[in-house]
Amino acid sequence: MSVQKKVLLAAPRGYCAGVDRAVITVEKALEKFGAPVYVRKEIVHNRYVVETLSERGVIFVDETDEVPEGSHTVFSAHGVSPAVREDAISRNLHTLDASCPLVTKVHNEVKRFARDGFKILLIGHEGHEEVEGTAGEAPDITYIVDGLGGVDALPDFLEKEEKLIWLSQTTLSVDETMEIRELLHQRFPQLQDPPSDDICYATQNRQTAVKAIAPRCDLVIVVGSQNSSNSKRLVEVALDAGTPNSYLVDYAHQIEESWLEGVNTVGISSGASVPEILVDGVLDFLAERGFNDTEEVRTATEKITFALPRDLRPPRR
Repeated sequence: MSVQKKVLLAAPRGYCAGVDRAVITVEKALEKFGAPVYVRKEIVHNRYVVETLSERGVIFVDETDEVPEGSHTVFSAHGVSPAVREDAISRNLHTLDASCPLVTKVHNEVKRFARDGFKILLIGHEGHEEVEGTAGEAPDITYIVDGLGGVDALPDFLEKEEKLIWLSQTTLSVDETMEIRELLHQRFPQLQDPPSDDICYATQNRQTAVKAIAPRCDLVIVVGSQNSSNSKRLVEVALDAGTPNSYLVDYAHQIEESWLEGVNTVGISSGASVPEILVDGVLDFLAERGFNDTEEVRTATEKITFALPRDLRPPRR
């Protein structure tokens, strides 16, 4: 008697409110101003989204100095530093800020704690756009802690600082961030905790959902791009929670047949910047290979929405 092949579909998954706002911001800018609309960096870290918007006339650039003066320019969901804003002003760019409000919250915390005389330990990935933007609010007093090894790499003079506080990138692994926090407190007993958690609700919810399905799965497939921090964390969370194998794919065709050998239950989730059409593609791929029984496992319901930038909101009646 053959064992029935099953799919466990994690929920919540896919688009969060910040990503939804950012993508709609670009779409509305195209409608209102026409192509081309420029976007600094990738609007969100997803290949499909970037390629689809490019086909509609969006031009993605690395820095604002690549944008013709006076053009309409969108700042990505990951946020930007004050230096980037100043450069945009100097080039007379018409800017729309698609920064996630939860990233903006961390920027405001950096400014507040800098004014109050704190040195800031920012837990996050060196070189990630969100970390660069956040640290750019107070670059002289912000020290990046990249992973567990980043704790030892911090300069010794911080041990003498009385006012020390940690903040974090919004898309990290909750568990690893707490491990880093414990190591920081061991090295810096005077270290203060932030008044609220910086890791965003969507990142936490997607990790919790993956933890719920992973122990029941022979394989977990996470849909998301390699440069998406929260998507990569979901793979790590799945492995830590007990699934034997987990892989990150942008598209269904990247799934290797060998991954499915001897597999009866496949778990599926997607990062916070992934449209549901890509998950549907994976479900179709698996259905063609006998995985026809799909069970959605929901651990939370998300109802949060964020308003669009003021220039794109409909006029008040």
